[in-house]
Amino acid sequence: MIIVMEVVATKEQVEHVTQLLREMGMREHVIVGTERTVVAALGDERKLDVGRMENVPGVEKVMPVLAPYKLASREVQRERSNIPLGGSLGGAAGGKKIAVIAGPCSVEDRTQLLEIAHAVKEAGATGLRGGAFKPRTSPYAFQGLGEKGLEILAEAREKTGLAVVTEVMSIDQVPLVGKYADVFQVGARNMQNYNLLWAVGEQHKPVLLKRGLSATLEEFLLAAEYVMSRGNNQVILCERGIRTFEGYCRNTLPLAIVPEVHRVSHLPIVVDPSQGTGHAHLVPDMCRAAVAAGADGLIIECHHDPEHALTDGAQSITPSSLKNIMMGLTRIAQAIDRDV
Repeated sequence: MIIVMEVVATKEQVEHVTQLLREMGMREHVIVGTERTVVAALGDERKLDVGRMENVPGVEKVMPVLAPYKLASREVQRERSNIPLGGSLGGAAGGKKIAVIAGPCSVEDRTQLLEIAHAVKEAGATGLRGGAFKPRTSPYAFQGLGEKGLEILAEAREKTGLAVVTEVMSIDQVPLVGKYADVFQVGARNMQNYNLLWAVGEQHKPVLLKRGLSATLEEFLLAAEYVMSRGNNQVILCERGIRTFEGYCRNTLPLAIVPEVHRVSHLPIVVDPSQGTGHAHLVPDMCRAAVAAGADGLIIECHHDPEHALTDGAQSITPSSLKNIMMGLTRIAQAIDRDV
Protein backbone atom coordinates (compact mmCIF):
# COMPACT_ATOMS: atom_id res chain seq x y z
CA MET A 1 0.00 0.00 0.00
CA ILE A 2 1.03 3.61 -0.49
CA ILE A 3 -0.08 6.58 1.54
CA VAL A 4 -0.32 9.71 -0.59
CA MET A 5 0.19 12.86 1.46
CA GLU A 6 -1.55 16.14 0.71
CA VAL A 7 0.41 18.75 -1.22
CA VAL A 8 0.50 20.95 1.90
CA ALA A 9 1.41 18.11 4.29
CA THR A 10 4.09 19.06 6.80
CA LYS A 11 7.23 17.16 7.75
CA GLU A 12 5.69 16.49 11.16
CA GLN A 13 2.59 14.93 9.57
CA VAL A 14 4.77 12.64 7.44
CA GLU A 15 6.72 11.59 10.52
CA HIS A 16 3.45 10.89 12.33
CA VAL A 17 2.37 8.58 9.49
CA THR A 18 5.66 6.68 9.64
CA GLN A 19 5.32 6.28 13.41
CA LEU A 20 1.81 4.86 13.02
CA LEU A 21 3.06 2.36 10.45
CA ARG A 22 5.72 1.15 12.87
CA GLU A 23 3.09 0.75 15.58
CA MET A 24 1.14 -1.46 13.17
CA GLY A 25 4.21 -3.67 12.68
CA MET A 26 5.13 -2.33 9.25
CA ARG A 27 8.11 -0.50 7.76
CA GLU A 28 7.96 2.76 5.86
CA HIS A 29 9.69 4.09 2.77
CA VAL A 30 9.30 7.82 2.28
CA ILE A 31 9.53 9.21 -1.25
CA VAL A 32 9.70 12.99 -1.51
CA GLY A 33 8.60 14.18 -4.95
CA THR A 34 8.54 17.61 -6.51
CA GLU A 35 4.81 18.03 -5.79
CA ARG A 36 3.97 15.71 -2.92
CA THR A 37 5.30 13.05 -0.58
CA VAL A 38 4.35 9.37 -0.75
CA VAL A 39 4.91 6.86 2.04
CA ALA A 40 5.12 3.21 1.01
CA ALA A 41 3.98 0.75 3.66
CA LEU A 42 6.18 -2.37 3.60
CA GLY A 43 5.38 -5.68 5.24
CA ASP A 44 2.23 -7.73 5.86
CA GLU A 45 -0.51 -5.45 4.52
CA ARG A 46 -3.09 -7.27 6.64
CA LYS A 47 -1.66 -5.32 9.58
CA LEU A 48 -2.43 -1.99 7.97
CA ASP A 49 -5.57 -0.27 9.27
CA VAL A 50 -6.57 1.58 6.11
CA GLY A 51 -9.51 3.40 7.67
CA ARG A 52 -7.34 4.69 10.47
CA MET A 53 -4.65 5.91 8.10
CA GLU A 54 -7.14 7.69 5.84
CA ASN A 55 -8.21 9.88 8.78
CA VAL A 56 -4.70 10.95 9.76
CA PRO A 57 -4.08 14.70 9.24
CA GLY A 58 -2.10 15.36 6.07
CA VAL A 59 -3.12 12.11 4.35
CA GLU A 60 -4.91 12.49 1.02
CA LYS A 61 -5.56 8.82 0.25
CA VAL A 62 -4.37 5.26 0.80
CA MET A 63 -3.91 3.17 -2.34
CA PRO A 64 -2.91 -0.42 -3.09
CA VAL A 65 0.16 -1.06 -5.23
CA LEU A 66 -0.76 -3.63 -7.85
CA ALA A 67 2.79 -4.48 -8.96
CA PRO A 68 4.58 -7.14 -6.85
CA TYR A 69 7.65 -4.90 -6.87
CA LYS A 70 6.53 -2.03 -4.66
CA LEU A 71 9.46 0.36 -4.37
CA ALA A 72 10.60 -0.05 -7.98
CA SER A 73 7.11 0.60 -9.35
CA ARG A 74 5.90 3.70 -11.16
CA GLU A 75 2.80 3.45 -8.96
CA VAL A 76 4.92 4.46 -5.97
CA GLN A 77 7.19 6.97 -7.70
CA ARG A 78 6.03 8.66 -10.87
CA GLU A 79 9.21 10.66 -11.42
CA ARG A 80 12.10 8.78 -12.98
CA SER A 81 15.12 8.27 -10.76
CA ASN A 82 18.37 9.97 -11.70
CA ILE A 83 21.29 8.22 -10.01
CA PRO A 84 24.77 9.80 -9.83
CA LEU A 85 27.60 7.38 -10.61
CA GLY A 86 30.33 9.05 -8.57
CA GLY A 87 33.75 10.16 -9.75
CA SER A 88 34.44 13.81 -10.54
CA LEU A 89 33.00 13.95 -14.07
CA GLY A 90 29.37 14.24 -12.97
CA GLY A 91 28.04 11.14 -14.73
CA ALA A 92 24.55 9.87 -13.82
CA ALA A 93 22.01 7.32 -15.05
CA GLY A 94 18.42 8.37 -15.58
CA GLY A 95 18.69 12.01 -16.59
CA LYS A 96 18.75 13.68 -19.98
CA LYS A 97 22.41 12.79 -20.48
CA ILE A 98 23.07 9.17 -21.39
CA ALA A 99 25.71 7.55 -19.19
CA VAL A 100 28.50 5.67 -20.95
CA ILE A 101 30.63 3.27 -18.92
CA ALA A 102 33.50 1.54 -20.70
CA GLY A 103 36.61 -0.46 -19.94
CA PRO A 104 38.08 -3.95 -20.00
CA CYS A 105 36.21 -7.03 -18.87
CA SER A 106 38.91 -7.59 -16.26
CA VAL A 107 41.78 -5.63 -14.74
CA GLU A 108 44.91 -7.38 -16.01
CA ASP A 109 47.67 -5.04 -14.85
CA ARG A 110 48.28 -1.38 -14.01
CA THR A 111 49.65 -0.35 -17.43
CA GLN A 112 46.74 -1.96 -19.26
CA LEU A 113 44.03 -0.35 -17.14
CA LEU A 114 45.49 3.16 -17.00
CA GLU A 115 45.98 3.21 -20.77
CA ILE A 116 42.39 2.15 -21.37
CA ALA A 117 41.03 4.50 -18.69
CA HIS A 118 42.60 7.55 -20.33
CA ALA A 119 41.28 6.45 -23.74
CA VAL A 120 37.80 5.90 -22.31
CA LYS A 121 37.77 9.38 -20.80
CA GLU A 122 39.03 10.92 -24.04
CA ALA A 123 36.19 9.23 -25.92
CA GLY A 124 33.67 10.96 -23.66
CA ALA A 125 32.65 8.26 -21.18
CA THR A 126 32.05 9.11 -17.52
CA GLY A 127 32.43 5.64 -16.00
CA LEU A 128 35.14 2.98 -16.02
CA ARG A 129 34.25 -0.70 -15.87
CA GLY A 130 36.73 -3.40 -14.96
CA GLY A 131 36.52 -6.65 -13.01
CA ALA A 132 38.80 -7.27 -10.04
CA PHE A 133 36.84 -10.40 -9.14
CA LYS A 134 35.69 -12.46 -12.12
CA PRO A 135 32.95 -15.13 -12.06
CA ARG A 136 34.15 -17.58 -14.68
CA THR A 137 32.40 -20.66 -16.01
CA SER A 138 35.65 -22.62 -15.73
CA PRO A 139 37.48 -22.71 -12.38
CA TYR A 140 40.78 -22.73 -14.31
CA ALA A 141 40.17 -19.44 -16.14
CA PHE A 142 41.57 -16.10 -14.97
CA GLN A 143 39.72 -15.11 -11.79
CA GLY A 144 40.91 -11.52 -11.49
CA LEU A 145 43.52 -9.70 -9.41
CA GLY A 146 41.35 -9.23 -6.34
CA GLU A 147 42.24 -6.29 -4.10
CA LYS A 148 45.23 -5.41 -6.27
CA GLY A 149 42.81 -4.89 -9.16
CA LEU A 150 40.63 -2.67 -6.97
CA GLU A 151 43.65 -0.55 -6.07
CA ILE A 152 44.46 -0.07 -9.76
CA LEU A 153 40.85 0.94 -10.47
CA ALA A 154 40.98 3.50 -7.67
CA GLU A 155 44.21 4.91 -9.08
CA ALA A 156 42.58 5.19 -12.51
CA ARG A 157 39.69 7.15 -10.97
CA GLU A 158 42.16 9.50 -9.27
CA LYS A 159 43.97 10.15 -12.56
CA THR A 160 40.89 10.46 -14.82
CA GLY A 161 37.87 11.34 -12.67
CA LEU A 162 35.95 8.36 -14.09
CA ALA A 163 33.49 6.61 -11.77
CA VAL A 164 34.59 3.04 -11.00
CA VAL A 165 32.05 0.27 -11.67
CA THR A 166 33.18 -3.20 -10.61
CA GLU A 167 31.59 -6.51 -9.70
CA VAL A 168 31.02 -7.84 -6.21
CA MET A 169 30.49 -11.60 -6.08
CA SER A 170 29.82 -12.42 -2.42
CA ILE A 171 28.73 -10.90 0.86
CA ASP A 172 32.23 -10.98 2.32
CA GLN A 173 33.53 -8.92 -0.62
CA VAL A 174 31.06 -6.06 -0.09
CA PRO A 175 33.14 -4.04 2.43
CA LEU A 176 36.31 -4.48 0.37
CA VAL A 177 34.73 -3.53 -2.96
CA GLY A 178 32.89 -0.66 -1.30
CA LYS A 179 36.21 0.73 -0.10
CA TYR A 180 37.40 1.26 -3.70
CA ALA A 181 34.38 1.31 -6.05
CA ASP A 182 31.80 4.00 -6.81
CA VAL A 183 29.20 1.53 -8.08
CA PHE A 184 28.62 -2.09 -7.02
CA GLN A 185 27.95 -4.32 -10.01
CA VAL A 186 25.88 -7.44 -9.30
CA GLY A 187 26.37 -9.84 -12.19
CA ALA A 188 23.80 -11.92 -14.01
CA ARG A 189 24.77 -15.08 -12.13
CA ASN A 190 24.02 -13.32 -8.84
CA MET A 191 20.78 -11.57 -9.78
CA GLN A 192 18.87 -13.91 -7.48
CA ASN A 193 21.54 -14.21 -4.81
CA TYR A 194 19.20 -12.63 -2.29
CA ASN A 195 21.68 -12.47 0.58
CA LEU A 196 24.09 -10.52 -1.64
CA LEU A 197 21.26 -8.23 -2.77
CA TRP A 198 20.40 -7.51 0.85
CA ALA A 199 24.06 -6.84 1.61
CA VAL A 200 24.50 -4.21 -1.12
CA GLY A 201 21.08 -2.85 -0.17
CA GLU A 202 22.56 -1.85 3.18
CA GLN A 203 25.28 0.20 1.49
CA HIS A 204 25.12 3.84 0.43
CA LYS A 205 26.47 3.46 -3.09
CA PRO A 206 24.67 2.77 -6.40
CA VAL A 207 24.10 -0.82 -7.46
CA LEU A 208 24.21 -1.78 -11.13
CA LEU A 209 22.05 -4.91 -11.26
CA LYS A 210 22.41 -7.14 -14.30
CA ARG A 211 19.52 -9.22 -15.57
CA GLY A 212 19.81 -12.97 -15.04
CA LEU A 213 20.48 -15.23 -18.00
CA SER A 214 16.85 -16.41 -18.18
CA ALA A 215 15.07 -13.97 -15.88
CA THR A 216 11.71 -12.44 -16.68
CA LEU A 217 11.15 -8.71 -16.32
CA GLU A 218 9.16 -9.28 -13.13
CA GLU A 219 11.93 -11.39 -11.61
CA PHE A 220 14.42 -8.71 -12.60
CA LEU A 221 12.46 -5.95 -10.88
CA LEU A 222 11.86 -8.10 -7.81
CA ALA A 223 15.61 -8.56 -7.54
CA ALA A 224 15.92 -4.77 -7.54
CA GLU A 225 13.25 -4.72 -4.85
CA TYR A 226 15.48 -6.82 -2.60
CA VAL A 227 18.14 -4.11 -2.76
CA MET A 228 15.67 -1.26 -2.27
CA SER A 229 13.85 -2.96 0.61
CA ARG A 230 17.04 -2.60 2.68
CA GLY A 231 17.12 1.15 2.18
CA ASN A 232 19.29 1.59 -0.91
CA ASN A 233 17.21 3.22 -3.66
CA GLN A 234 20.17 3.75 -5.98
CA VAL A 235 19.53 0.79 -8.29
CA ILE A 236 20.48 0.91 -11.95
CA LEU A 237 19.08 -1.94 -14.03
CA CYS A 238 21.27 -3.46 -16.74
CA GLU A 239 20.06 -5.51 -19.69
CA ARG A 240 22.94 -7.78 -20.72
CA GLY A 241 21.12 -10.25 -22.95
CA ILE A 242 19.33 -13.49 -22.21
CA ARG A 243 19.95 -17.10 -23.19
CA THR A 244 17.92 -18.33 -26.17
CA PHE A 245 18.25 -20.97 -28.89
CA GLU A 246 20.14 -18.60 -31.22
CA GLY A 247 23.68 -19.55 -32.19
CA TYR A 248 24.98 -16.50 -34.07
CA CYS A 249 25.46 -14.51 -30.85
CA ARG A 250 26.50 -15.27 -27.29
CA ASN A 251 23.21 -13.93 -25.89
CA THR A 252 20.08 -12.39 -27.35
CA LEU A 253 19.77 -8.68 -26.58
CA PRO A 254 16.04 -7.87 -26.10
CA LEU A 255 15.93 -4.09 -26.38
CA ALA A 256 12.14 -4.00 -26.00
CA ILE A 257 12.78 -4.25 -22.26
CA VAL A 258 14.02 -0.64 -22.23
CA PRO A 259 10.70 1.12 -22.98
CA GLU A 260 8.83 -1.47 -20.92
CA VAL A 261 10.99 -0.77 -17.86
CA HIS A 262 10.32 2.94 -18.35
CA ARG A 263 6.60 2.19 -18.44
CA VAL A 264 6.40 0.15 -15.24
CA SER A 265 9.36 1.39 -13.18
CA HIS A 266 11.09 4.65 -12.28
CA LEU A 267 14.52 2.99 -12.22
CA PRO A 268 17.06 3.79 -14.95
CA ILE A 269 18.16 1.03 -17.29
CA VAL A 270 21.47 0.70 -19.12
CA VAL A 271 22.36 -1.79 -21.84
CA ASP A 272 25.43 -4.00 -22.16
CA PRO A 273 25.87 -4.68 -25.91
CA SER A 274 29.15 -6.54 -25.32
CA GLN A 275 27.70 -9.30 -23.14
CA GLY A 276 24.45 -8.95 -25.04
CA THR A 277 25.99 -10.12 -28.31
CA GLY A 278 29.42 -11.62 -27.60
CA HIS A 279 30.87 -10.18 -30.81
CA ALA A 280 32.72 -6.89 -31.19
CA HIS A 281 31.38 -6.30 -34.69
CA LEU A 282 27.80 -6.21 -33.35
CA VAL A 283 28.53 -3.77 -30.53
CA PRO A 284 28.41 -0.46 -32.49
CA ASP A 285 24.98 -1.17 -34.03
CA MET A 286 23.56 -2.38 -30.71
CA CYS A 287 24.86 0.77 -28.99
CA ARG A 288 23.01 2.90 -31.50
CA ALA A 289 19.86 0.78 -31.25
CA ALA A 290 19.92 0.90 -27.43
CA VAL A 291 20.13 4.70 -27.38
CA ALA A 292 17.35 4.95 -29.96
CA ALA A 293 15.21 2.66 -27.77
CA GLY A 294 15.64 5.04 -24.85
CA ALA A 295 18.39 3.42 -22.78
CA ASP A 296 19.68 5.58 -19.95
CA GLY A 297 23.21 4.37 -20.48
CA LEU A 298 25.62 1.87 -22.00
CA ILE A 299 28.24 -0.33 -20.39
CA ILE A 300 30.77 -1.43 -23.00
CA GLU A 301 33.80 -3.71 -22.94
CA CYS A 302 36.81 -1.86 -24.38
CA HIS A 303 40.38 -3.17 -24.61
CA HIS A 304 43.47 -1.71 -26.28
CA ASP A 305 44.55 -5.20 -27.45
CA PRO A 306 41.48 -7.47 -27.68
CA GLU A 307 43.44 -10.32 -29.28
CA HIS A 308 45.48 -10.72 -26.10
CA ALA A 309 42.78 -9.89 -23.55
CA LEU A 310 42.65 -12.37 -20.67
CA THR A 311 38.84 -12.35 -20.71
CA ASP A 312 36.17 -11.69 -23.35
CA GLY A 313 38.44 -10.37 -26.08
CA ALA A 314 36.00 -11.43 -28.79
CA GLN A 315 33.38 -8.94 -27.61
CA SER A 316 35.73 -6.08 -26.69
CA ILE A 317 35.98 -3.06 -28.96
CA THR A 318 39.11 -0.91 -29.28
CA PRO A 319 39.42 2.66 -27.95
CA SER A 320 39.33 4.03 -31.51
CA SER A 321 36.09 2.15 -32.14
CA LEU A 322 34.65 3.56 -28.90
CA LYS A 323 35.49 7.06 -30.05
CA ASN A 324 33.69 6.51 -33.35
CA ILE A 325 30.68 5.02 -31.58
CA MET A 326 30.41 8.04 -29.30
CA MET A 327 30.36 10.41 -32.27
CA GLY A 328 27.46 8.51 -33.81
CA LEU A 329 25.57 8.28 -30.54
CA THR A 330 25.63 12.03 -30.17
CA ARG A 331 23.52 12.46 -33.31
CA ILE A 332 21.04 9.75 -32.29
CA ALA A 333 20.70 11.19 -28.80
CA GLN A 334 19.96 14.64 -30.20
CA ALA A 335 17.22 13.18 -32.34
CA ILE A 336 15.40 11.95 -29.21
CA ASP A 337 16.14 15.10 -27.18
CA ARG A 338 18.96 13.64 -25.11
CA ASP A 339 22.71 14.11 -24.78
CA VAL A 340 25.74 11.81 -24.60
